[in-house]
Amino acid sequence: MEWAWLIPIFSFAAFPLIVLFGRFLPGKGAYLAILAIGAGFVVFWFVLSSFLDYGAGCGLGQETVDCSIEWFSVAGVQFSWGMIIDPITIVMLGLVTFVALMVQIYSLGYMKGEARFGWYFAAHSLFAASMLTLVLADNFLLLYVAWELVGLCSYLLIGYYYDRRSAAEAAKKAFITTRLGDVGLLIGILWLGREVGNLHGSTFDFGIHNALEAASTGAIGEGALTGIALLLFLGAMGKSAQFPFHVWLPDAMEGPSPVSALIHAATMVVAGVFLVARAFPIFEAAHPAALQTVAGVGLFTALMASTIALVSTDLKRILAYSTISHLGLMMLSLGTFGVAAAMFHLMAHGFSKALLFLGAGSVMHGADQTDIRHMGGLRRVMPITALTFTIGALSLGGVPVFAGFWSKDEILLATLDHYNAALLVPTLIVAFLSALYMARAMLVVFYGRLAPENEHAHEATPSMAVPLMLLAVLATGFGFIAINYTTSYGGLSHFLDPHHHFEINIGLAIGGAVIALVAFLLGFMAYFWKNLSLDPWKARLAVPLKLAEAKYYVDEVYQLTIDRVILAFSGVLALFDRVVVNDAGVNGPANVLRAFGIKLRVHVTGKVYNYTLVMAMGLVFLGLLWWGLT
Repeated sequence: MEWAWLIPIFSFAAFPLIVLFGRFLPGKGAYLAILAIGAGFVVFWFVLSSFLDYGAGCGLGQETVDCSIEWFSVAGVQFSWGMIIDPITIVMLGLVTFVALMVQIYSLGYMKGEARFGWYFAAHSLFAASMLTLVLADNFLLLYVAWELVGLCSYLLIGYYYDRRSAAEAAKKAFITTRLGDVGLLIGILWLGREVGNLHGSTFDFGIHNALEAASTGAIGEGALTGIALLLFLGAMGKSAQFPFHVWLPDAMEGPSPVSALIHAATMVVAGVFLVARAFPIFEAAHPAALQTVAGVGLFTALMASTIALVSTDLKRILAYSTISHLGLMMLSLGTFGVAAAMFHLMAHGFSKALLFLGAGSVMHGADQTDIRHMGGLRRVMPITALTFTIGALSLGGVPVFAGFWSKDEILLATLDHYNAALLVPTLIVAFLSALYMARAMLVVFYGRLAPENEHAHEATPSMAVPLMLLAVLATGFGFIAINYTTSYGGLSHFLDPHHHFEINIGLAIGGAVIALVAFLLGFMAYFWKNLSLDPWKARLAVPLKLAEAKYYVDEVYQLTIDRVILAFSGVLALFDRVVVNDAGVNGPANVLRAFGIKLRVHVTGKVYNYTLVMAMGLVFLGLLWWGLT
């Protein structure tokens, strides 16, 4: 386990080597990037094996290995950096290294011929290394550094085609929107450091986040903990695209499709979910309003995004809103104390969503379009892509026995245990909509009659097809890891939480399966067999459909706010700065002195007779003054 730090170091080392010497390396450095993340994936297995052996002796799920060194100390405040190895770290290391490896191998075929081929892989290496550092970080300070690096890399990769205005604007939108949440995260970290100080060692060390102990000793009050928790969640909302910060993620589709797969499955957007899971003791010790806020925001985001995905016509945007919806479900699970369920769904969603985005990239690469209105029957010319995309859709739709079914069932159970039907019913609605929009995307694009404009489409290259097939295997079978009898370590749920074992609520499991199957059946009736007309429903639901198609006008409200409020207020500030501060405050005194100096310098002529006349007049004046006084 002590070699876990090598996992991000390999990719960190690859970044400058590719940037500086990429043009001299095979594949312009692409193979070095793949070798680096591949080495990280290999080291992960050694770390996992060592961790399981260590856990077998001290109670699996309860062990934590924390290795850190002092960075510097200022005025008695210690700053350190290091790594923490626990179950959450382990599952994240596995997800990030595997998905990043698959995406980079896939990119060999997808990005072939691009002018900045080497730079693309350099940025990929930095992206993966930053996320792996974030996962391993044992303190909030190091986590925040990696957190900002992840944001920087997303900006670089979303704006890869920076010569296109839409891509440049999307990159800026993602960077600025997530920065708003990051401000809250930074304030929360500083507040936490101020409240705790050196109570348990390093000010920002995760070791102090046994907030229950700190609260019981009176070191931190409930009010402070609640404020800190909500500020941390603000940062998580930005990265994980929760309402109202969700607007950046659909526009991030302007980047290459493999970038979308990495962002949606294993890096940028899952960082927020990971943060809440990592800092969960703070949320648990805070006022119940903190976790209620997490659950409420998550559920609202899931409902809103699922309705937009149902009416979107761009394949990548359908998947983007699907990501937002499922991230909302993960936040809902965290808000209902279902940390293990949230992390399990993060894993299942990661494998499935990477598969779907890479499948969408294959469609774009082979058919040169993503508008589903101009697609159909692509399975005839792209059978591998069609099969693997179908598996991903069935998994995210929650169809038994795919991975998404098991993780969705865990979330439903966590919701039922803590909120009964209050949140369970809308969660089931989200599950139904999720299956319905995945059925729509799958059937409209790949099944039915082959559209004439797609007859030229071709199957993915081998470097693209192999990652699709490997991800399809995990999207199919990963869910069985959660079942106790598939592993001697008690399943993923028990691995993540020693107090939780995987369990099946028969009623919920059957209900969830029926909901998913009914949704897919309706999809077949509407988009494949076409014996179910949607026109009457479109007429009855015209207003809600228009709102969903317009994405509830959130972007328009933001733009209006910027144009009418922020820019207007900025104009007033600029006028105040120019007239009051500059002209009156700064330039005013200078102008007065300058005018006085201009008037005063009139007597300076440089002529001797002028000066003599003035001196004579002065002497006469002094003489008269003396005579008058005497």
